[in-house]
Amino acid sequence: MLVATLTVPPQAVAYGTPTIALSAAYLSGAVGATGDPVVDVTVGQSGADPSALTVSVSASSKASVAGTGDVTFTGAGAVRQLAVAARGRGYTTLTVKVTGLGGRTATRTLSYAASAAVQNPADARYLTGSADASAAVDVGGGYAVVADDESNVLRLYDRSRSGAPVRTWDFSSQLGVGKEVDIEGATRIGNTVYWTGSLGNNKDGEYKAPRNTVFTTTVSGSGASAQLAYGRSYKKLREDLVAWDEANGNRYGFAAGTADGEAPKQIDGFNVEGLEFAPGSTSTAYLGFRAPLAPVVPGGKALIVPVTNFDQVLASGAEATFGAGIELDLGGLSVRDIRKNAAGQYLILAGSWAADDNSDPYALYQWDGVPGHAPVERADLPTTDPGGWEAIVEVPDLTVPGARVQLITDSGSADLYGDGTEAKDLTRAEWKKARAAWFTLG
Repeated sequence: MLVATLTVPPQAVAYGTPTIALSAAYLSGAVGATGDPVVDVTVGQSGADPSALTVSVSASSKASVAGTGDVTFTGAGAVRQLAVAARGRGYTTLTVKVTGLGGRTATRTLSYAASAAVQNPADARYLTGSADASAAVDVGGGYAVVADDESNVLRLYDRSRSGAPVRTWDFSSQLGVGKEVDIEGATRIGNTVYWTGSLGNNKDGEYKAPRNTVFTTTVSGSGASAQLAYGRSYKKLREDLVAWDEANGNRYGFAAGTADGEAPKQIDGFNVEGLEFAPGSTSTAYLGFRAPLAPVVPGGKALIVPVTNFDQVLASGAEATFGAGIELDLGGLSVRDIRKNAAGQYLILAGSWAADDNSDPYALYQWDGVPGHAPVERADLPTTDPGGWEAIVEVPDLTVPGARVQLITDSGSADLYGDGTEAKDLTRAEWKKARAAWFTLG
C-alpha cells in the first residue's frame, strides 16, 4: 500500500516596514575638508537584526555638489554614521534609504550645503551655528568658548573638530539688554573671563547702549565639561574713555568718533576689538582699537589704551582710570585681537580699520607688552573671501620653532554657498559657520 507524504512549506516571516531617522535634517560641509561633521542614521525593522539592513543614498538633487557616490556610511548596527565628501559649492538634497528584509524600504531627506575649498584644508575646521565669531577663550582640553558679535550667545566648541557647539549660554537677561552687546574682545585671568563690546556706534552711526558693555563670566570645569556663570557688568567705559581723551587734548578724537552719525569702522572712528591684561598684571588691561589709528592719518599707528583699574571697574563699578596711550607700528593695520600666554608673550592679530576689508591684508605680530617696544611681524595671513580674521584662541610658546596658532574668522558677510546670501542671513543655523584655521609662525 502506498502512503502519500505531504510536505508543508515553512511559513514566510512577515517583516514590518523598516524605520529610519536622522540626527540632523541639515548638514554643512566644505569642499576638500578634513573632519567635516557627520549625521547619525538610526534604522530598525520589526523581526530583523538591524545589522542585516542596508543603508544607502538613492538620489541627489544636485550631483555637482555631492552625488550618491560621495556619501559613505560607517557602522554596522542600528546606528550608522553618514559622511559627505563635497564635490562643489552649493546645495543639494540627499535621499537616504534603508532597505530591510523582505525588500521593504523607507527614506528620509538630508539637506546638504557645501562651502568652497580653502587653502590648507587639513588645518581648517568649521564651527557651525553662527557665522559671526568675534572673540575666543581657551578653556582647556582642546575646547574654546567663542563669542558672536551679532548675538549675546557664547558657544563651547571642540577645537579639533568641525560641527555644532557642545553647549551654549546667553546672558542677555542678566546683562539687562535686548540687543547684541557686539562682543569683540575677551581674555581670561584665573577662572574669570572678561568680555568687551565694541563700545562704538552701530554701522549706521547710531548709539546703541548694549554695545557699551563689558562683563565677566566665571569658568568651572574644563574641556567638554566647562560651564560658565554670569559675573558682573559695567556700562560706562565708553564715556570714561571719551572724558579721558578730552582731558588730554583730544589726541585720539574719541568724542568726534562717538558722535551721532559717525560710523565706527573708519580711520577716525571708534571701535574696540582687543582685550588683554598688561605684563604681570591682573588689574591693568589693554584695550586694542580697530579704530581710530593714531595719529589719525593714513599709515598711522595702531592704538592700545591701558585701563589701569580694570579689575575694580568690573568688581565694584569704579570709574575707569587710564594710562598713556600705546601706539604701535603694525604696518598701517590696526588691532583685531590681542592675546598673551603665561610667559607674557603677546600676539597681535592685525587687520584693516575699514568696514569692507575683504581684500585688505592681515598679519600676526609678536610683542612683549611693554610700551615703547616695537612689535615684530611673525606671519602674513591670507585674506578670507569675504570675512576677516577676528580671534586668537590662545598663544603658543613663541620661542619654539614652527609654533602654530589657531585663528577664527568672522564669516558673517561671506557668501558661503554661492547663492548671494550672506552667512549671517542664512535661515538655517546649521548652515551658518565660522572657520578656524591653524597657522605656522615664521
